[in-house]
Amino acid sequence: MSRGAQRISVDLNDTARRLARQRSIWQGLVDFDPITRYYARLLADEHHEAWLLTWLPGQGTPWHDHGGSAGSFVVLQGVLTEEVAGYKAAADLDGAHRVTGPGVLLTPGDQRTFGTRHLHRVTNAGSDPAVSLHVYAPKLTAMTNYRAVDGVLQAEEHAEIGVDW
Repeated sequence: MSRGAQRISVDLNDTARRLARQRSIWQGLVDFDPITRYYARLLADEHHEAWLLTWLPGQGTPWHDHGGSAGSFVVLQGVLTEEVAGYKAAADLDGAHRVTGPGVLLTPGDQRTFGTRHLHRVTNAGSDPAVSLHVYAPKLTAMTNYRAVDGVLQAEEHAEIGVDW
């Protein structure tokens, strides 16, 4: 394990799947906001937290990281598209994150699990509302939003819990 890396004591993949099956925990929280994505925290403890997110057609995130938290999310309803940033080739080891290709279409039951350095954006490009459940460990404390300039992602805004959300 690299210096500064934190061991994750929660099986994010399993936790997200288990919570997704427990409709009574999240179904009553489903709501939609016509202006922006709606989100509600389902649970939090010292090891992890879970969020319910809803997406009307056209709503999405900017390119973002999770401030060093790992995560897993499950699509519960609708269709979401995830685009991931990375390196295009071994020759691109300049430390710059790049948009690496078309997004992956995610339908109900599909799950994405990622590590602490994951950088992505998620969008509801479908015609119906979407709902997803997200689990993070450790709990989210910060996120950085990025913008794409000629295919290279540049940090644009840093947000911290308790200050910016």
